[in-house]
Amino acid sequence: MLARKGLLPDGFLLTRLAEDHNQPNRSRFRTQRARFITKTGSCNVAHKNIREQGRFLQDVFTTMVDLKWQHSLLIFTSAFLCSWMLFAMVWWLLAFAHGDLQPRNPDREPGPIPCVTAINSFTSAFLFSIEVQVTIGFGGRMVTEECPVAIIMLIIQNILGLIINAVMLGCVFMKTAQANRRAETLIFSRNAVIAPRNGRPTLMFRVGDLRKSMIISATVQLQVIRRTVTAEGEVIPVSQLDIQVENPLRSNGVFLVSPLIISHTLERGSPLYELSAQSLTSADIEIIVILEGVVETTGISMQARTSYIPEEILWGRRFVSIVSEEDGRYCVDYSKFGNTVPVRMSSLSAKELDQTRGVQEGTPDMQLQGWGLVRAGRGGFRRGGRACDDAPAAAASQSWYAPSRTEVEQVGQKKRVQLEVIGRQTEE
Repeated sequence: MLARKGLLPDGFLLTRLAEDHNQPNRSRFRTQRARFITKTGSCNVAHKNIREQGRFLQDVFTTMVDLKWQHSLLIFTSAFLCSWMLFAMVWWLLAFAHGDLQPRNPDREPGPIPCVTAINSFTSAFLFSIEVQVTIGFGGRMVTEECPVAIIMLIIQNILGLIINAVMLGCVFMKTAQANRRAETLIFSRNAVIAPRNGRPTLMFRVGDLRKSMIISATVQLQVIRRTVTAEGEVIPVSQLDIQVENPLRSNGVFLVSPLIISHTLERGSPLYELSAQSLTSADIEIIVILEGVVETTGISMQARTSYIPEEILWGRRFVSIVSEEDGRYCVDYSKFGNTVPVRMSSLSAKELDQTRGVQEGTPDMQLQGWGLVRAGRGGFRRGGRACDDAPAAAASQSWYAPSRTEVEQVGQKKRVQLEVIGRQTEE
């Protein structure tokens, strides 16, 4: 996509070619698998055997906007020519019925007033039809008050011409201001990587914006498409699963002022939790990235898409830094946008690593990070990783599985409540 648009210098392309040559191409020895979203963001789905074709005519405007430029221009040209020819035939018939086409001797007395002056043939009627519809008005031909039918046809042709012009202008504006035009300057890294971050395997890819105008309220959404089988044996060929994007704000919103590395931690609950270096080569998955936002200059919503298949996911590599500070401002070197470096990483999956560390299936991930769920009183829950300042020191060192008690002490007008740690096994 970058090479096609020519938005980056030649050094960037040479760097990408050198990078692709050095990295192993795993898809070189196998057939290219089908994907739902191409690297340029278009949907790679063909719709066949659609019997209800008339539904597209119920929304003619959207159908015309979705057409290619050559088809739209052909339709517009045909609409104008057909309308001109149709009303030219009408004006010729009116002149013929009124007797305006009969030859007259200029030496004799002038005949009756014609419906339209200076119409002597079909060619002159066609020229008058063009003058009426596009409001050229050379002044040589005009409608007289002799024929009321001619006045009515003049009104009808003007209204029809305005409708055709409005539809044409609307389609041209919508086709030139489509959201995918702005998405052409949003770039994604060609490959995604899996590398350790904060002690956990993490899926990462890079996204950047080549324009200085911002994308307002930008959000990133990740989906995994894979083939699944239910407990009843039903095969679901396309199963879409959302995966959480790592963000300190606990949301998918990003501030795309410079290229960002979007990450997803492979933890329990993730569709990629059981993915290892060996199973990645044969996995039948596709990771779809959807970036949505509002264009700052036009206020139009836009969406940029791309996808990563297993051949485009590099295990044990990390993106290099491309942002530096020079002369009191930050500079971005796009020649290293997709460059990666190898890192030391185990080939085991996140699930196998947790089992190696002695983590059981029922243990929440938040306890691994020092955070536990504690219960305040009866029926209420809150997070906590350390004892309260008012709690006794003995309770702070108490293990999560040991039984505890709730004691209430009255100190002046303040009550001190020791929180009861969840972990006891209750028997009913």
